[in-house]
Amino acid sequence: MIQISLVCGMDEAGRGPLAGPVSAAAVILPSDFPIDLLNDSKKLSEKKRLTLENMIKERSCWGVALIDHKTIDKINILQASLLAMKNAYEIMESKLASFCEQEFGLEFTPTIKAIVDGKFCPDVPVACTALPKADASVPEVMAASILAKNYRDRIMVSYDAQFPEYGYAKHKGYPTAAHIEICRKIGPSPIQRRSFKY
Repeated sequence: MIQISLVCGMDEAGRGPLAGPVSAAAVILPSDFPIDLLNDSKKLSEKKRLTLENMIKERSCWGVALIDHKTIDKINILQASLLAMKNAYEIMESKLASFCEQEFGLEFTPTIKAIVDGKFCPDVPVACTALPKADASVPEVMAASILAKNYRDRIMVSYDAQFPEYGYAKHKGYPTAAHIEICRKIGPSPIQRRSFKY
């Protein structure tokens, strides 16, 4: 067996909003991925994020996961974010064998090191490092940031169709003045996080 060392980047999207789920992604990039194209998802245009998302999904080993607003209220946003990353890692891990066969074309024993954006590590079965601002410095975390944000944004746009008065397609549930005002005026929507202060 040949030992292969891989880096798995993990990040979440949606810790700050007042409504909707939190999402997370876990990504292992192929060795020839053009990492110079990557950046923190918040610093990329929507068009570029969508282009990069397609590249990441086509060429990488990845997983994405959601934790809904009700679970966030039950276990708090930090624990929900960590659970989303744990679930995303497990989905990524289920694709790992086929990714390695395609990437390396030989028998292997992969050793994975996980890097997470932030101060806390999820419960994953590999060595994990929490690194603040990793989404601006570690390519695998940048890629995870892109997948997590795009995934959650699409969910919030779909909620906008159900609850158009709240403007979710525009602010994605974040605490903008308009979002707070509409919640105070007509009350919270069904996807509002009730444990958050308005």
